[in-house]
Amino acid sequence: MSDAGSVTTWLAQLQAGNHDAAQQLWERYFPQLVRLARAKLQSLPSRDSDEEDVALSAFASFCRGAEQQRFPLLRDRDNLWPLLVVITARKAWDRVARARGPKQGGGRVRGDSALIADVGSSQVEAGFDQIVGPQATPAFAAEVAEQFQHLLDLLDDQEQRSIVLWKLEGYTNREIAGKLGCALRTVERTLRLIRGIWKQELAS
Repeated sequence: MSDAGSVTTWLAQLQAGNHDAAQQLWERYFPQLVRLARAKLQSLPSRDSDEEDVALSAFASFCRGAEQQRFPLLRDRDNLWPLLVVITARKAWDRVARARGPKQGGGRVRGDSALIADVGSSQVEAGFDQIVGPQATPAFAAEVAEQFQHLLDLLDDQEQRSIVLWKLEGYTNREIAGKLGCALRTVERTLRLIRGIWKQELAS
């Protein structure tokens, strides 16, 4: 069975209450969640930054939500990863906000346009940070993931989709260029193209 097929099967089993499926998804996605959480917490002192704890909390929240049927549109790997990103970003945001104290708190501040705010410059996941605050509910996380999936579906080219997903995982433009075996400027040009496609869609 392909990796995509396995993930789809595990999701169905998890939603039916199969804990063995949760273990399979854990092994498949936990390292990526740790990497993502580490990138989100890099502004904190090491004593306040525990990326594995954040990733664990995010994955546990996801499993509870899936078992309680809170994510009706969760069908396959393409739906799953954006949702995990949103939940992990929310958990990391909460950790940062608590570490910095109430004076530097915050919440949701923007809509769909935040999803593409930095796709052409630094990191596309910055858009999630701007709309996922510490009070975000599982339903809101699913809504954001659904919005992102719609934007991802606008990209006809598999390489474009891969670049976006790698950005979500925290890879730099230079690292992505290395994975693709292309020049850095090629990745940057592709990101500008993606940003243009998404802006046009949101403006229509």
